[in-house]
Amino acid sequence: MKILTGVLVSGLLSSLASGQAACDRACLEGLADRYLDAVVAHDPSKAPIAKNAKFTENGQKLDLGDGLWNTMSGKGTYRVFVTDPQAGEVSFLGSIREDNTPAMLALRLKVRNRQISEIETFIQRSDRSALGFEKIGYTWTDVIPPAERMTREELLKTANMYFSGMQKNDGKGDYPFADDCNRIENGGMTTNTPTPAGQTRPDPKTATGYSSQWSCMEQFKSGLLHFVTRIRDRRYVAVDPERGLVFSFIFFDHSGGDTRTFQTPDGRTVTAGPAQLWTWQLGELFKIEKGKIHQIEAIMERAPYGMNSGWSNWENGLSDRAQDATK
Repeated sequence: MKILTGVLVSGLLSSLASGQAACDRACLEGLADRYLDAVVAHDPSKAPIAKNAKFTENGQKLDLGDGLWNTMSGKGTYRVFVTDPQAGEVSFLGSIREDNTPAMLALRLKVRNRQISEIETFIQRSDRSALGFEKIGYTWTDVIPPAERMTREELLKTANMYFSGMQKNDGKGDYPFADDCNRIENGGMTTNTPTPAGQTRPDPKTATGYSSQWSCMEQFKSGLLHFVTRIRDRRYVAVDPERGLVFSFIFFDHSGGDTRTFQTPDGRTVTAGPAQLWTWQLGELFKIEKGKIHQIEAIMERAPYGMNSGWSNWENGLSDRAQDATK
């Protein structure tokens, strides 16, 4: 047996004290699968869940064993992990079956001492969305060479530029999109879609609403994302520099009223967007390399206006500042 140096011993003791190093990538992803299997079995005792673990579902605090624990019937074929051993967190975006009906699940687990201490779930109950993700089938497991990896701070900053650019909506921001950037929302492509036969591709200079036929960059530069008036409670819950992934839970507010009238970057006055105020609740995932966003995946459900996540205080829940929720 090798004798550890003082530095290694100190680092090991520090890591064990934090309860993080004992669970690496394989351990965290394995615990996520054990959790999902336990939900399918409708039996919390089948997963290593801490005694006082907090559990929320779609923003509501529930007793462990309630909610999806009663209805999940199986796992689907679409699954992406954002695994963060440094923080002891793992997030999952994947398809499931609820009473044999396809649905999408965003899941966050905090792990301490190989036990699950926090459980945050967001379910999007749409068979169309789940089947769409399963058909598209993107899985981001490629490892980025160490010399090309971005730091946690750089990844968070780049992801937050997406939300800040959308909220400001002036068409003049610094938008970190790669040329191949695509966005998938609720199982469907919302960028770079083909122009239907017999139709003309919309012109950003004359359109009154953004088009899914445009690229990520064209949509943002159009200044036609006005319908999202505030992007708040920006909680970044898992960061994976090895794969260039960031996972977030956020809310998009649509304030209606006078906010529906605005000026585009070229000076046109446009009135459009939802007439009633409401909120999107989202789980959103970013694939980022060399400072550029390549892919975006999101699931979203309509929620009461101003809804809170169940994990933030009132002030943070209404704030549009970035929150590193892994700390």
